[in-house]
Amino acid sequence: RLKDLATKGVKEVVLVAQDTSCYGKDIYGKPVLAKLLTKLEKIVDIKWIRLLYTYPEGVDDELLDVISKSYKICHYFDLPIQHINNEMLKLMGRNTTKEKIVELLKKIKKKMPDAILRTSLIVGFPTETDEQLEELRLFVKDGYFDRLGVFEYSKEDGTAAAKLKRQ
Repeated sequence: RLKDLATKGVKEVVLVAQDTSCYGKDIYGKPVLAKLLTKLEKIVDIKWIRLLYTYPEGVDDELLDVISKSYKICHYFDLPIQHINNEMLKLMGRNTTKEKIVELLKKIKKKMPDAILRTSLIVGFPTETDEQLEELRLFVKDGYFDRLGVFEYSKEDGTAAAKLKRQ
C-alpha cells in the first residue's frame, strides 16, 4: 500500500500509463483520475505526485482544477499529441483536433502559469505531406512546449498505419 511506502520514506509518486488520463475506465466505466489524485494527495508523507502521459482528450476541467489547487501534484503535463494537423491526428487514431489541443494548452497555462508542458511528435507518418509537416513545424515554433521529443515514424506490422500507402 502507498501509505505504508510513504511511512517508510517514499516521497514521490509517479503515475505512469500509456494514457494516465484514462485511469479507472476499465474498473468504473469512466475515467476517475481526478478522484484518485484527490485521495493520493491526502497521504501526509507523500510530497510530490507526478503524472506521465496524459492524452489531451482526457484532460478535462475537473482534472485541471484538482492539479491547479494542489500543493503536491506537479504542474507538469506530458501530453503526447503526436502531430497537430487534423488529418494526421485522425490517421494516427487520435480523438482530438488541432483546435482542441491549442485550447487545452492555453487553458493549462491560464490556470497554471508555472506549468511545464512536454510532448512527443511523430514525423514521416504515411501520407504526411510537406504542407502538414510545415504546419507541425510552425506549431512547434509557437512555443507552447517547454520540452518535446520528435520521433521518426517506423512501420510496425499489424498496425493500421502499416497498411497505408506511401510509407
